[in-house]
Amino acid sequence: MRFPVNTFKAALRGSEPLIGLWLGLANPYSAEVVAGAGFDWLLIDGEHAPNTLTTMLAQLQAIAPYPSQPVVRVPWNDTVLIKQVLDIGAQTLLVPMVQNAEEARAAVAATRYPPQGVRGVGSALARASRWNRVPEYLHRANQEIAVLVQVETREALANLAEIAAVDGVDGVFIGPADLAADFGHLGNPNHPDVQHAIEVGLTMIRAAGKGAGILSADETATRRYLDAGATFVAVGVDTTLLARGAEQLAARFKRAPEAARPADSTY
Repeated sequence: MRFPVNTFKAALRGSEPLIGLWLGLANPYSAEVVAGAGFDWLLIDGEHAPNTLTTMLAQLQAIAPYPSQPVVRVPWNDTVLIKQVLDIGAQTLLVPMVQNAEEARAAVAATRYPPQGVRGVGSALARASRWNRVPEYLHRANQEIAVLVQVETREALANLAEIAAVDGVDGVFIGPADLAADFGHLGNPNHPDVQHAIEVGLTMIRAAGKGAGILSADETATRRYLDAGATFVAVGVDTTLLARGAEQLAARFKRAPEAARPADSTY
């Protein structure tokens, strides 16, 4: 059986930006619907969406036949959780709320088998190795894992150069919503202070030779991030697409009540 090559990791080193979509519906059927839509990558969200290990697995299986590459955001920088997500077949992980280089090194170590890391060995039970049908899986798995870490606070931004320099960190993702909150502008990532910090951060990440990522449902902001050097960008969220599309359709045929909700760009 052919060894599963991480094409997202390889593409991250290229010159073309990778355009993605955030998945929050926690459902394999909806994941498969968008898997054929043309996105380079799809983020299965284990931090804020109602996902479990089982629903993550089902979405990985649904996306597998399609060109879009799955990225899984784990709930936390936790060695046990990371081990489980790797064993079900994820090869690219997004680790939230990484504050410093030490935490970044811990995230990398959790994804590597010894002696490079501390990932537990249980490949006979793992979809990742196709239940030990993939030759040399244990000896080759480390090199195919991509680690993306999230920088979401002023503290993390202050440590960004050290975080990006960690060996094994393939990309750094700036979280605009939490960053705006930490700046004192909750719900307003478009505040000039936040936007300046994001653009400086993207430049620093690129200077370190790592992938620079962000999520924005605001098209104007997204294009600005791409111009600033972002290399992997989520341009929408499946829940938002469904909610706003449904509202717009209803409004075309009946008077829709005003709904109090935050602007899409705040995510």
